[in-house]
Amino acid sequence: MSIAAANTSMRVPAGFRNLLEGLAREVLREQPTDVVAFAAQYFQKLLESREAGGIDPVAWGAMLEDDRLTWPPSEEAKDTEG
Repeated sequence: MSIAAANTSMRVPAGFRNLLEGLAREVLREQPTDVVAFAAQYFQKLLESREAGGIDPVAWGAMLEDDRLTWPPSEEAKDTEG
């Protein structure tokens, strides 16, 4: 996805869409009164999880987005999976 800005186009970084979808889902679920503070806490928890050796949500989201872009997987990709 690219966004036109004057004569340039900017690309949304890999994993960004998935990251924001996760935040939006949690905001809708929790209905916080202070969305900015909630978002800060949400991202802080993601950072702590990543630093503790968990999965990097941005890398995971990028992988998911890539899978969506290449669905159905090519025959070549199927051969490498199993």
